[in-house]
Amino acid sequence: MSSQREEDLIHTFNGITFSTRSSLELLKSLDTFDAREDDVLLVSYPKSGFRSWSCAIDLSPNLECMPSYLLPYHELSFSAIYIIRNPKDTAVSMYHYYRENPNLPTIDTWPAFLEMFLKGDVVCGSWFDHILSWEEHRNDKNILLLFYEDMKKDLPKVVKKMCLFLGVNIGDGEVKEVCKKSSFSEMKNNTEKENRDPSHTVCTLTSNRKLIFRKGAVGDWKNHFTPKQNRSFEEAFNKKMKCSEVAKHIVYES
Repeated sequence: MSSQREEDLIHTFNGITFSTRSSLELLKSLDTFDAREDDVLLVSYPKSGFRSWSCAIDLSPNLECMPSYLLPYHELSFSAIYIIRNPKDTAVSMYHYYRENPNLPTIDTWPAFLEMFLKGDVVCGSWFDHILSWEEHRNDKNILLLFYEDMKKDLPKVVKKMCLFLGVNIGDGEVKEVCKKSSFSEMKNNTEKENRDPSHTVCTLTSNRKLIFRKGAVGDWKNHFTPKQNRSFEEAFNKKMKCSEVAKHIVYES
């Protein structure tokens, strides 16, 4: 919960809401980001189950993390791995993140936040617009779309898929090591140690790792959505994602 004024915490860039911790200079610089052809970006909408594989094993020497503040898709000269999480769990995770993060506006109730989420009036804008902008390029040879729920179900399979995309050959032992070090439980267990390091930054919105990892569960939305809220959400989802192929593959339960 924040004690600061909302106008001091958020601003807009290209019609999208961002935290003021992502300065206009930073956001403008994305258009002229100087990347090499062999760079690889890991990208997701906020609170989508982003995992730092590059910290687990050297899969790619130029693997960069840009999980939250990257704008909806714009043309890339390098490769990107885009992670998708079902929007109901994403909304719930983002709600708790808002409530506990002093660098974001105060949110009083879940119904109020859910309305904001559906309208896209949250940091990084609309989940729907973000997903759709990347889905348009799902068949591009330099783009790989992954689902968080698939990671929870069979992480080794997803790691191997990512390695194939990157052109990296690793053995079963290394795959096992990647899965161990990038699992939700492993990263959450490292919370206290990394919180003691003031130079360690895990998110553009906070340096407190406790705010990053809450449950990481699939289906936690059922503990928050009322039947009426779920119906409203489904109506909005079906309207906005009616032409989406990605929507057909989204899983809401484990």
